[in-house]
Amino acid sequence: MEFIDEKLNDYCLLHTEEEDEVLKELQRETHLKVMSPRMLSGHLQGSWLSFLSKVANPDLILEIGTYTGYSAICLAKGLNEKGKLITIDVNEETESIAKKYFQKSGFENKIEFVLGDAKQVIPTIKGQIDIVFIDADKRNYSLYYDLVIDKVRSGGLIIADNVLWSGKILDLNKNKDADTIAIHQFNEKVKNDNRIEKILLPLRDGLFVMRKK
Repeated sequence: MEFIDEKLNDYCLLHTEEEDEVLKELQRETHLKVMSPRMLSGHLQGSWLSFLSKVANPDLILEIGTYTGYSAICLAKGLNEKGKLITIDVNEETESIAKKYFQKSGFENKIEFVLGDAKQVIPTIKGQIDIVFIDADKRNYSLYYDLVIDKVRSGGLIIADNVLWSGKILDLNKNKDADTIAIHQFNEKVKNDNRIEKILLPLRDGLFVMRKK
């Protein structure tokens, strides 16, 4: 589901900070070699993630769902001098591409790739988290949220991708698949949580941006 006319989207891109060469190369390789390249954050969303990260100037970022590393690189651009990004993924097939581009981007010493189950890894993370980006298996969004909320500092951000799920959440009677239901339940959970301020943006496939009070 496209939420904005293609020409308007192109106009937005034309007036957005230009995509750097490493991200352009990563985007090309993802489309050539990896299944479901639509999962890539892409230039407009990636620029938004970089923008938020640069404003926050975080010490610690947690990303749940690495894919080929595009969003991790975007978020890493805002890390402070001693900052670190931990990104978790279960897919061994995309690990080599992600690590290659972490090195090309110059962030290989700031990004820690963890191959494993996020449900098991998240409880082991020490220190307060400044930004969390959730972009993994949709059925566990609510669980990931529960696992990170107490680890996020006051004023910290939680960002969840794909929360409009190609528009399927607009007709739950028709779209009764488990992923659609899980995304809707997650959105309702966030809406009703008074511990955070929140805004759902129709950017790409929907971004839920939350600020912990």
